[in-house]
Amino acid sequence: MKQNTNFMELAFSAQSENEAFARTAAAAFVMPLNPTLEEVSDIKTAISEAVTNAILHGYNQNSEGIVRMSCLREGRTLTFYIMDNGVGMEDVEKAMEPLYTSKPELERSGMGFSFMQAFMDTLSVVSEPGKGTKVTMTKTIEQQENKEQEQASSILD
Repeated sequence: MKQNTNFMELAFSAQSENEAFARTAAAAFVMPLNPTLEEVSDIKTAISEAVTNAILHGYNQNSEGIVRMSCLREGRTLTFYIMDNGVGMEDVEKAMEPLYTSKPELERSGMGFSFMQAFMDTLSVVSEPGKGTKVTMTKTIEQQENKEQEQASSILD
């Protein structure tokens, strides 16, 4: 791997408790770039939404499913991949519409993809019915002043 490049990959059960684990792992992966609290919060929110979608919608809350998360750092640009081998989606464009939810009985807001788009620089969703979904998100971390860097280091507490 090139200098200033790093990669990590996790696989975990499709259990709701693992959403916090994925969010924290992604935040820890970002820390060498000295992000602001806001940047870390944005990443954690987007990761939470993607993992929650995989668990609730991809696997229909079947904890036997496996969610995979990969993180790539190239310079100051981060790419996050959240993948499942669940039910997939017939119409990704419709699923990405604000307020759309395939599970209204769970009182879901239908804003997951909207949050991912708002908090990350790019969002791509590829899905195939019966085969699963892959969410790809990127975010570039800006160079910050020392004061903000010190604040961000407390985010893992």
